[in-house]
Amino acid sequence: MFYNDSFWGMDFIWWFLWITMLIWIFAVPYDIPFQRNKPASPLLLLQRRFAAGEIGPDEYHERKKIIEIDMIKAT
Repeated sequence: MFYNDSFWGMDFIWWFLWITMLIWIFAVPYDIPFQRNKPASPLLLLQRRFAAGEIGPDEYHERKKIIEIDMIKAT
């Protein structure tokens, strides 16, 4: 069968829609709805507070030791 106005059996608009949909699915970064996010660990929260300047280096190191000791006891 010979298609005069089609590209491999599909019109140009269908190829455009398929390619657009594939680009949208794989190239556009977005958060997946209802995705389960892991709760932030205490150490990560402490690092964020230190990076934001909410706590100083001495307080950071003290709290980090406490968190690490608690993590060792929990395992």
